[in-house]
Amino acid sequence: MSISMEIPSSWDALRKQARKLEAQLDEQMNSFRKLVSTKGSTNVETADSDIESGIERLLKQLQQVNSQMQAWVSSGGSEMVSHTLTRHQEILQDLTQEFYRLRSSLRAKQEHASLLDDFREFDRSRLELEDGLGTAEQTLLKEHATIGRSTGQMDNVISQAQATLGALVFQRSTFGGINSKLSNVSSRLPSVNHILAAIKRKKSMDTIILSLVASICTFLIFIYWLTK
Repeated sequence: MSISMEIPSSWDALRKQARKLEAQLDEQMNSFRKLVSTKGSTNVETADSDIESGIERLLKQLQQVNSQMQAWVSSGGSEMVSHTLTRHQEILQDLTQEFYRLRSSLRAKQEHASLLDDFREFDRSRLELEDGLGTAEQTLLKEHATIGRSTGQMDNVISQAQATLGALVFQRSTFGGINSKLSNVSSRLPSVNHILAAIKRKKSMDTIILSLVASICTFLIFIYWLTK
């Protein structure tokens, strides 16, 4: 960025210009010191950048004035003039060094704050991940408990089916004994043949029902062993 300044025509004008720039730098440096002492954010605001660029511009202007004063002294200035130039050069050097030191401190604070923000974000992500894993584990436990309850219910159904099958088998054997006795009676009493025929039809129907129940029980047992 080019710096345009009106070139003073005398030593007094150069000194006046130097003191003016030094006063402006003191004001800007005070603001910059307060900024560095309180700044802890990673966001660089526009005002912060403006202060830095303003100080850099004033330092360049003061350096230009000092160079003009140096040229004046080299052309035959007195010892007092040389001493005044040395004093202004020391002020410029002190201001420049302090500015670079403060700027480095500000950058370090911003980097530190950025690391803290990254760590907090990482810690937050880790907690969210752990919460997600915990939720998944709870879901699996609930599903496992549901499967356990379903298995218990299936066991009860199979037990009831087996009990029903046993009762039907017992009934079949009972009907078989009754049938043999009725056959003996029918051989002696032909008049009861009609009754015996009805009983046989009832027996055939019971046999069909027993077969269906046995098939259903067999199918349930097969499904149960597949889910074990």
